[in-house]
Amino acid sequence: MALYYKEDGEQNEQIILFLHGGGVGGWMWDEQVQYFKGKYHCIVPDLPGHGRSGETDFVSIKDCAFQLIHLLEGKKEDKKIIVVGFSLGAQIAIQMLSQSPDLIDYAMINSALVRKVPFGKEMVKPTIKLTYPLIKYRFFSKLQAKQLYIGPNLFEKYFKDSNRMSLDTLTMVLEENMSFKIPDSYADVKASLLITVGEKERKVMKSSAIDLLSKQDRAQAITITGIGHGIPIAAPEFFNDILENWLEGAGLLLNTKVIPKC
Repeated sequence: MALYYKEDGEQNEQIILFLHGGGVGGWMWDEQVQYFKGKYHCIVPDLPGHGRSGETDFVSIKDCAFQLIHLLEGKKEDKKIIVVGFSLGAQIAIQMLSQSPDLIDYAMINSALVRKVPFGKEMVKPTIKLTYPLIKYRFFSKLQAKQLYIGPNLFEKYFKDSNRMSLDTLTMVLEENMSFKIPDSYADVKASLLITVGEKERKVMKSSAIDLLSKQDRAQAITITGIGHGIPIAAPEFFNDILENWLEGAGLLLNTKVIPKC
């Protein structure tokens, strides 16, 4: 089954590809698409194994990157390409950049884990076997949704998509997420990069942002104050301002802190 995606603003001269996090869907970018579709050609896929791409197998981050590169190559024409990824989507964006270093012009990497979590991959299967049955219950999904700043207006979409996801898909997504590391070819990427991490995120996420910054001469990185894992949903207007200001070269905003290169 083909990867599902939706498009808005096809007549515009720059593409923004929005890549969602694991366990959610393209709907997490609704506020961004509404804001940017007047100026940009917005493309929003449901990643393999998620949402309306639920019948498409999630094989690996590399496989997702390959599919999305193929999608962009068919849409590019003379357009500049911007990729915006969050969490799992950010890892896929890094892989896309590394697999096709000349395709993408700008990439915003939000909350990407690139340090292997000790025993993380090994603990996925036994942990998921215990917790997977709970996703059918609204009380458990509400606890999970709260961690991602998913409010009542988006909860039904989240609950529906999480119930669709198979045990095998969820296991593979988490194993890939926990074991992802920066590809060697990342240093050769030609795109301009903005790396972001929330001030309230785990230490390993902040360390990951520093790693991504230190391994790429064309990168800059910021910490977003007062936010954990989920800035595009938690504060969509602020997120949009950060992205727009960066793309237009207008500088950084209040409530952000530059991460210095080591």
